[in-house]
Amino acid sequence: MDVGMRPRQHVRNRFVLIGDVALIIVSVLGSFALRLNAEQLPFYFPAALLMCAVALAVKIPVYFFFGLYRRLWIYASTGELRLITAAVTTASVLVSGVMLLLISLGLVLPGMPRSALGIDWLLSLVLIGGSRFALRILAEQSTVSRGNGKGKHVLIIGAGDAGALIVRELQKTSQLNLTPIGFLDDDPAKQNHVIHGVKVMGVVNDLATAIDVHRIDEVIIAIPSAPGQLVRMVNDVCRLKGIPSRAMPGIYELIGGKVSISRLREVDITDLLRREPVRVNDEAVGAALEGKRILVTGAGGSIGRELCRQIARRNPAQLVLLGHGENSIFEILLELQNDYPSLPLHPVIADIRNAERLSQIFKQHQPQVVFHAAAHKHVPLMEVNIVEAVTNNVIGTRNVTQAALDHRVERFVLISTDKAVRPSSVYGATKRLAELIVLDAARTTRRAFTVVRFGNVLGSRGSIIPIFKQQIANGGPVTITHPDMYRYFMTIPEAVYLVLQAASMENGGETFVLNMGEPIRILDLAEDLIRLSGLEPHRDIEIAYTGIRPGEKLIEELWEEGTPLAPTLHPDIFRLEDSASFSTLNLPHAIENLSRLCRANDTDAILDLLDELIPGSSIRETPQTDITSIL
Repeated sequence: MDVGMRPRQHVRNRFVLIGDVALIIVSVLGSFALRLNAEQLPFYFPAALLMCAVALAVKIPVYFFFGLYRRLWIYASTGELRLITAAVTTASVLVSGVMLLLISLGLVLPGMPRSALGIDWLLSLVLIGGSRFALRILAEQSTVSRGNGKGKHVLIIGAGDAGALIVRELQKTSQLNLTPIGFLDDDPAKQNHVIHGVKVMGVVNDLATAIDVHRIDEVIIAIPSAPGQLVRMVNDVCRLKGIPSRAMPGIYELIGGKVSISRLREVDITDLLRREPVRVNDEAVGAALEGKRILVTGAGGSIGRELCRQIARRNPAQLVLLGHGENSIFEILLELQNDYPSLPLHPVIADIRNAERLSQIFKQHQPQVVFHAAAHKHVPLMEVNIVEAVTNNVIGTRNVTQAALDHRVERFVLISTDKAVRPSSVYGATKRLAELIVLDAARTTRRAFTVVRFGNVLGSRGSIIPIFKQQIANGGPVTITHPDMYRYFMTIPEAVYLVLQAASMENGGETFVLNMGEPIRILDLAEDLIRLSGLEPHRDIEIAYTGIRPGEKLIEELWEEGTPLAPTLHPDIFRLEDSASFSTLNLPHAIENLSRLCRANDTDAILDLLDELIPGSSIRETPQTDITSIL
């Protein structure tokens, strides 16, 4: 942008220089005209011409020295006014000195009026300064006139310094396509006043009326220190009116450090992690995936999408995107087609509970590597949709695993969760059984089938971070179930990396977990997110406690106490050997019983059987809930 502006700046300043030459001559001649009468002017005209020559020879270099031709005068301010005064005064002093020297040497008529020198200084100050500020006035008038009546109508909340700066920027920048219509401010002293041509038309409580009367398209909150209550009120009114609203800090506050610059950007998820993200061993992962036919279930979900992105970068022979939601599969398909146009992609819409359909898919595409990410994962929702949780997470996993066995899949990776450890929820119990299905297949067939278990994923759909961000955007409150709730956290790329790394390391029958550091308190996470958004918790944004939801535990675990934990080739990945507890379990018979109970919709019997099958589980101890308690 700077390169493109320099030629135009150069041309503009060349015209300014030409104008200064004319103004210098006018100033000198004008000083004589103001000092002398009409009869005296012809007699002193040669002295005036000599002074013009001296003024041109002295003033132009002085103006260059002071940088008067290196400025964009459309942005002239009081600082430029001081610069002009210093340059003109210095030049006039030098011109006066030269003229007085010429008078003393007899080269100029001794009767020349010396007061003309002072008048020339005043005229030069007016003409040189006025010409430059005229450029700014003309530029601003041009941009305002171009923007008037065009673009979206914007209402500014707050008629202070930040509001004035925003209005000036909107008026000067036609590309924003926003026209400021008015201010709302609760200060009585500002009512009916005009700022940069925009009127303060009322108080903040008049917002709804102002939106209707003036046909407002957008509202901008120009009060950086606005309390959460005000932000919530403005957002609520705008939502009812169907128009967007946003909060913007003033530039002066950013410079002064009163508002964090992070408020102007999306919060980086890694800022919340409180540890260094895990590094990827691309060589090992690439060797396991390159040239392979790969299938991903749940390819439209948060983890599934990232799996597809990272797999696509490692040159597979083909990638099958299997999912139940056609919109999400279509979205990831378009993304991958745009980024990897030469990669063979096969979108497949299917329900993993349909074993016959899965068999057809595996027969058609013959995948060599399968990543099973499809699952119902919302803990409270699964507490009130028990049959769906079991049929999708357990029966569906059995179907995918059996299809993989029947069609000689080389590697199979199940995405699991820390909630599968001593589960207290239906979701956790179903994922524990899903783990057992995959591990049992590995033991009985000696195939490279494995489980990858990790904690909460920051930023995934349905996770707390998007919910917190929306609550912060609405002005709060941020809702937390319990002040002592702790969770392990990782980013989506980290979770996917662990899955891919497991695919490169597996021999079969392993459960891999990531070294996720210390668990993070949810309260600390919420406070970090509020601060990273440029606000202060408990002051700008309230935090409210809603109580532990059914199925939740205060602290999750990645493995049972006493489970053998072995290192792997990667320093941040560990292998668990926890199959001994289930050596006496008749898994096929148990899964068939669950399937029968699901067909009968016998949820009480399902809960009893889940508690019976999984030692350490406490599903029955979880209080029953209704749909309103999960929100």
